[in-house]
Amino acid sequence: MANGVKSDGLRVLMVAPTSFFSDYGGHIRILEETLALQALGHQISIVTYYKGRDLPGLDIHRTWPLPWRADYEVGSSRHKLAFDLYLAGTVLSAGLKLRPHIVHGHMHEGALLGAVVARLLRVPLVFDYQGSLTAEMVDHNFLNPHSRFYRLAHWLERKIDHLPQAILTSSHRARQQLAGQFGVPEGRIHPLPDCVDMIRFDPTQFSPEAKLLLRRALGIPDGRPIVAYLGLLTNYQGVDHLLRAAARLKAQGENVHFLIMGYPSVEHYQQMAYDLGVADHVTLPGRIAYDEAPYYLSLGDIAISAKMSSTEGSGKLLNYMALGQPTIVYDSPVHREYLTEWGVYVPPGDEMALAQAVADLLHDPARGAALGAALRQRAGEEYSWQQAAVKISALYERLT
Repeated sequence: MANGVKSDGLRVLMVAPTSFFSDYGGHIRILEETLALQALGHQISIVTYYKGRDLPGLDIHRTWPLPWRADYEVGSSRHKLAFDLYLAGTVLSAGLKLRPHIVHGHMHEGALLGAVVARLLRVPLVFDYQGSLTAEMVDHNFLNPHSRFYRLAHWLERKIDHLPQAILTSSHRARQQLAGQFGVPEGRIHPLPDCVDMIRFDPTQFSPEAKLLLRRALGIPDGRPIVAYLGLLTNYQGVDHLLRAAARLKAQGENVHFLIMGYPSVEHYQQMAYDLGVADHVTLPGRIAYDEAPYYLSLGDIAISAKMSSTEGSGKLLNYMALGQPTIVYDSPVHREYLTEWGVYVPPGDEMALAQAVADLLHDPARGAALGAALRQRAGEEYSWQQAAVKISALYERLT
């Protein structure tokens, strides 16, 4: 094949109900899984929406654009149903053409659409589970947990969870949820936490001169410690909490700068920083390409995440860990699974405690350095994509 995989590997049809590739979240998991599995000789074909960035070496099959909204971005709306109808046709077409040995569906929509093709072709289905569908809809305020529609969505989620022969979960917490809340047999559930490319996120590759150059290009004053965040810019990710914590720290006289990277809603949060009086202590450069993420993140003296979900994975933490950065997070089982005793934990939603945790690390750099070194070591020992690919490959072999 053009992507250079060996001819003796399995053919895998990967269903990604999103605009792959974009530089955040679950897209990183799909990309890194694919690259690592290709390195083991498997032939991976990704079926996804029509938007997204093509990457060299990947076999990507895209849907047609919506005829009435060719520029439409995917979101929680009625248009999502049209995207998935188009995706269903593309998955079926690709499946009949490629004749995969395995169908690998990401997220619940990918598992549902993948199940149809897997059953038609009589091949196993693997479900890459990123968190509860209904819990995520509630977290995003798209679903009322007391509504009739919630009960319907919960029923559908349970049905989807029982379709695959194997489920990969991004956390052990998710495994407990699938078995306890949705009744999935534990033998089908295989925890596979998000991982990180330790070479890509090696902090030693960036010289002090290169980092100073980037800092000045971003307009960050010399000598000011940086708190770094990279992810989606949404209230759900706690970006408003970060800005209010920055305002508290400035009011206390702390010499600190927040580098908040990602998208969308950059202008909204820039205005919020201005309204809070911290525009001179906050930089929002917008979308950062994944290839550039290590360079930009390397500026951070402290890394932070104010995400409040108790079920979804939080792969951004692994990038922080690999870069050897002390990491402040809202306390959750998923965050503790990644960071263990080396994380700095704050009660969810407590912005005052969030600001205090930053101040404490600013005044104790030796503690921060020790935490960062321990986190980088843990990332290398426990969260390597190469090790994860071997586990996925062994699962594929057992299923086929």
